Amino acid sequence: MTLERPKPMLPVAGRPAIEYTVAWLRHHGIRDIAMNLHHKPDVVRAHFGDGARFGVHIRYSLESEILGTAGGVRRLIDFFDEPFVVVYGDVLTDVDLGALIDFHQARGARAGRPHMTLLLYHAPNPESCGIIALDGEGRATRFVEKPPPDDIFSDLANAGVQVMEPGLIELIPPDTFYDFGHDLIPRLVAEGWPVFGFPMPPDAYLIDFGTPEKYARAQAEWPRTAVYRMAAGA
Repeated sequence: MTLERPKPMLPVAGRPAIEYTVAWLRHHGIRDIAMNLHHKPDVVRAHFGDGARFGVHIRYSLESEILGTAGGVRRLIDFFDEPFVVVYGDVLTDVDLGALIDFHQARGARAGRPHMTLLLYHAPNPESCGIIALDGEGRATRFVEKPPPDDIFSDLANAGVQVMEPGLIELIPPDTFYDFGHDLIPRLVAEGWPVFGFPMPPDAYLIDFGTPEKYARAQAEWPRTAVYRMAAGA
């Protein structure tokens, strides 16, 4: 399915999946978007152009070699001068992004240092996710990416959507493969940097369509979401 296009450009309910993410971001007031490209980058650029047709401005960052989820953000360090949202390209969600951002900003006054807030969901199979334990204030006390079955301490999992402060980017080594789940988030928690978790409301929808089975699910389920209707009517 991805021989001729990158995964985020796979069609869901008749539109490239990432088009819904752009509509979701725009709906929540985000107009400046950076897209990280590697496989078949021209397919993305040909569809979105500069973003004007979709009501946003898009900057592209082309990786000749994969740098990982965090390494891709590090390469765009000059793009970020205020808190920003990271969304994985194979995630579809209709969660209230404004509520996530408000939660992040409210924790900022108490954080004392640059902080990060992760959108979380209750995972039916925690051993296949990055899972997190929270204290009473919603601050992470432990984070493990894909723990072994005998070390499952939570079912709250990283959803692939997060809000970050620019000051954290300096902690990501440049020109190096570096992953949020495997590298940066565990390091932040271990070193005492403030990482918070925002459990997704039960009426919100989220799917990572990174497998053929979940991609088929997305085709069936996504048309019932508010973001689908919003994008289809745009």
